[in-house]
Amino acid sequence: MQNIRSILFGELLDFLKINDEKPYRAGQIYDWLWKYCVSSFEQMNNLSQNLRELLANNFFIDSAKIISQQISNDKTIKVVFELIDKKIVEGVIIPSENRVTACISSQVGCALGCKFCATGKMGFSRNLTIGEIYDQSFLLSKLSVEKYNIPLTNIVFMGMGEPLLNYKNVIGVISFLTSQKGMGLSSKRITISTSGIPAQIKQIADDNIKVNLALSLHTANPDVRKKLLPVANKYSLDEITKSLKYYTSKLKLKVTFEYLLLSGINDTVDDAKALVAFCSNIASKVNIIEYNEVENLPFQKSSENKTALFLKTVYEKKINVKLRRSRGIDIDAACGQLANKQKKR
Repeated sequence: MQNIRSILFGELLDFLKINDEKPYRAGQIYDWLWKYCVSSFEQMNNLSQNLRELLANNFFIDSAKIISQQISNDKTIKVVFELIDKKIVEGVIIPSENRVTACISSQVGCALGCKFCATGKMGFSRNLTIGEIYDQSFLLSKLSVEKYNIPLTNIVFMGMGEPLLNYKNVIGVISFLTSQKGMGLSSKRITISTSGIPAQIKQIADDNIKVNLALSLHTANPDVRKKLLPVANKYSLDEITKSLKYYTSKLKLKVTFEYLLLSGINDTVDDAKALVAFCSNIASKVNIIEYNEVENLPFQKSSENKTALFLKTVYEKKINVKLRRSRGIDIDAACGQLANKQKKR
């Protein structure tokens, strides 16, 4: 049996034609699958019972469902999704004054093993399908309306997994997220965060996918980066720089560098100067991120004084930089904390 959300519209048309069904039914089915995000064919109530049974006998819907949620003191919400094979992933809704951002996952677990990240300790299970990624976005938007009276305005692929190692499905879901037959978001409101996979960064440019790109840089020192991010042993900063320049040149977009401040590791004035030198070669801006505690990991958050001095050093060199304050720390929903661990309240 085939996943109906994995087939092309033309293939659905062919299926309906072979079974003597009207072609316009394909549009109705697509609306149910993407605009209304139903989890069963029985919910498609403008189709005949015979057609619903035909679909159910030939296809399944790879739907995800919310099984739990936690609300932080700062109104951030962490959501646990159960997938069709009972595996689970997490997503986060982050409200601010004029927008609501969803942080969504692209994989079950992660294979990259970044030393400071809780998800990296889980290991890798599998890629998420287009439908599973879409369901996260759709259900989080619905929850956002319930809780904040506003649908999602922004989506960031900063949850579990390395998005560019699930390239086909991440790019595939973006077409539905931005379609008027889907969620109708602007591509400018979508950000892909990556640890740095050069070939796929170039592929985004070649495929003309005009979404925002964020690189988890964390240090401009190649040796330190290799210790923090094992993937850096495979892809050097020089290779990544070339791919980013290709991306910015071809798409005329800036890259955001994510820089997690770790006490005694990457938070000195010299580290800040190295960051400035690295950024100077690429159309970019910088987000400085506060470290969020992860159980059984040895890292610590930089002091307020060191953080302030680091920011000042970068800012004085005319680099577009800002400090991104952590959200949802009390429910393990902050950056680097997603690990399918539910904190008791």
